[in-house]
Amino acid sequence: MQPDEFRRIGHEVIDWIADYRERVGDLPVRSQVEPGWVRSQLAPIPERGEGFAGLLDDLDRVVVPGTTHWQHPGFYAYFPSNSSLPSVLGDLLSSGLGVQGMLWSTSPACTEVEQHLMDELVGAMGLPERFTGGGVIQDTASSAALVAMLAALHRGSARWRQSGVDGDETVYVSSQTHSSIERAARLAGLGEEAVRAIGVSPDALSMDVRALAAQIQSDVDNGRRPVLVCATIGTTGTGAVDPVREIAEVCARYGIWLHVDAAWAGPAALCPEQRHLFDGLEHADSFCANAHKWMLTAFDLSLFWTAHPEVLVDALTILPEYLRNSATESGAVVDYRDWQIPLGRRFRALKLWSVLRWYGWEGVRAHLRGHVELAGLLESWVSADERWELVVPRSLSLVTLAHRDGDDATRAAMDAVNAEGSAFLTHTVVNGRFAVRVAIGAEATQEHHVRAMWEALRSA
Repeated sequence: MQPDEFRRIGHEVIDWIADYRERVGDLPVRSQVEPGWVRSQLAPIPERGEGFAGLLDDLDRVVVPGTTHWQHPGFYAYFPSNSSLPSVLGDLLSSGLGVQGMLWSTSPACTEVEQHLMDELVGAMGLPERFTGGGVIQDTASSAALVAMLAALHRGSARWRQSGVDGDETVYVSSQTHSSIERAARLAGLGEEAVRAIGVSPDALSMDVRALAAQIQSDVDNGRRPVLVCATIGTTGTGAVDPVREIAEVCARYGIWLHVDAAWAGPAALCPEQRHLFDGLEHADSFCANAHKWMLTAFDLSLFWTAHPEVLVDALTILPEYLRNSATESGAVVDYRDWQIPLGRRFRALKLWSVLRWYGWEGVRAHLRGHVELAGLLESWVSADERWELVVPRSLSLVTLAHRDGDDATRAAMDAVNAEGSAFLTHTVVNGRFAVRVAIGAEATQEHHVRAMWEALRSA
């Protein structure tokens, strides 16, 4: 494909994306196809190339019907995965440049734009000053959790890099913590038995700090070595917030690495009125927030900071001869390959840079506040209804509710709304009770969309 062909076909592709975004709200949110249907519609790959016309036809004929539309204004499932059009363009620019930014020397701009953005975000989000210079973009919060765990293991044992884990390490989460921490423990070689699930308060569903301290002391008394505690700001099920400051005090007492996971709720720190949720963060060793969830940036882009970048780099660095270069050896640059699991890395920062240059801090804050306001409206409607009730208090833009007639009624209403197609909801279980989660976060969602979803639930 020559540049002139790319220019012509690129216009067609951009037109297709724009047309799709204009009509996405008219499509069923969830794909209506049966398993295997998409594959049954696909032709064999041709021996000779046939251009892009057929591919665009297949997008309309096969891909769109086989897609669950995360950018739909009626998408309330899981958590949002915003892909604003400025971030789409930023992703295109990144792909167009086609750089591999594993080292500063392989693309200085890839490294330094990222450094600039991560430090700017420290100020804009009111994060602890100790995170300045310690920021890096990961692909997801799962990778952020894994690199935090590896750094914690390295800090906890001088022998870890050479001999690996001893088998006596322990990691602490609450019963509401995302499964990525348990998975990170497996990947790091600790195994599931090293993970301690701490109970939560019955109402707030936040980690019980006394139970945490008791479990840690018990493990120490039995010859185990605590290495990491994960506190969560905005749990997956209900948006619960762990008491970070109190947890940090326990971690300091035992010399344990504190990782704070705010994958969904983290961008809310851009709004000063929400920063009370992040109380105690200045004592954390690492922190992550996903820009690709609620910050208008196309998947995948997770923001990760550590107060101990030297520990992280020492844990992960390896320098074969073919990567040696004068810039690295000067000590004057950052090589982000030492801050992540893979060696190679994309120019992800361009996506976020595009978003922030287009919206500005003011525009992103308006995006976040608008969803919080919509969730507040829904909360008020549920509170005034005789048949539905809040299972837990609203958390930012997440509302968790259930029908008063019990689990069967709640599930039936959710299933009916999902089957109708104009909205997509998912569930959680709170203290043994089935509940519907309404995560308001799609960029296109307006009050009339939320009202229509609520009326559909009530009618069902």
